[in-house]
Amino acid sequence: MIRGLDHVAIAVRDFDAAVDGYRRLLGREPELEPRDGANRAWFHLANMALEVIAPSGAGPAGDRVAARLDFGGEGVWIAAFQVDDVAAAGQLLSRRGLDVEPVASVARVKAAGLDFVLTPGRIGAELSPVIGAEAASVPSLDHIVVHTPNPDRALGLYGAKFGLDLRLDRANEQWGARQLFFRCGGAVFEVGASLKAPVTDEPDRWGGLAWRVIDPEAARARMAAAGFNVSAVRKGRKPGTSTFTVRDAPAGVPTIMIQQTPQMEAA
Repeated sequence: MIRGLDHVAIAVRDFDAAVDGYRRLLGREPELEPRDGANRAWFHLANMALEVIAPSGAGPAGDRVAARLDFGGEGVWIAAFQVDDVAAAGQLLSRRGLDVEPVASVARVKAAGLDFVLTPGRIGAELSPVIGAEAASVPSLDHIVVHTPNPDRALGLYGAKFGLDLRLDRANEQWGARQLFFRCGGAVFEVGASLKAPVTDEPDRWGGLAWRVIDPEAARARMAAAGFNVSAVRKGRKPGTSTFTVRDAPAGVPTIMIQQTPQMEAA
């Protein structure tokens, strides 16, 4: 049913500052799209898009993002999934017990306290133009993170109801975490749960974004020169990976950069 992750929306108050921040972070020029009471900037990457959105006046989109900012503040707001048939996918999810609202050509879905969208996809979207060297830019997303207080509920929701492809269910006592990795097209939908906290029925919450880079040293140097507070490049937890942390990403989104080998990306 779900072909992949279409885009991630980040709600912000200061649109110009956030767009400039993600322009410097990703090393790409955005496409601006003001409509329905909201300002949007689209960063189109190889396997998904990042949407930066802020209210700009009266209109349905502006009202929704303003309500989100009042309720939850800035940060990751929506994950949008690509589907072949929005109406059919929405009907199926509704029959599976999810809260689905058809709106024009998409459907909004609320699940475990989070907001999702079903969409036919970014038809005709081209990769956002790179600024400087391609090897130092961000070409794609590696994974998006969700934190859950109830991993078995997450298995039922993201696996059985949404139908995402569960590739790994791993508990690591040393890290104090259980991690569920779902394949979602060209990216990974990662769900993490604490092994030290009791299981509850509290809502899930968005975690951070992990972006892929080609040359981690070049990407780190570019981001540091652009004013970001970045860690040193280090070996990742997954063998064969290199990673570094961006400590002050726009809108306070927890952000890391990862270099994967071609074999790992295909796994």
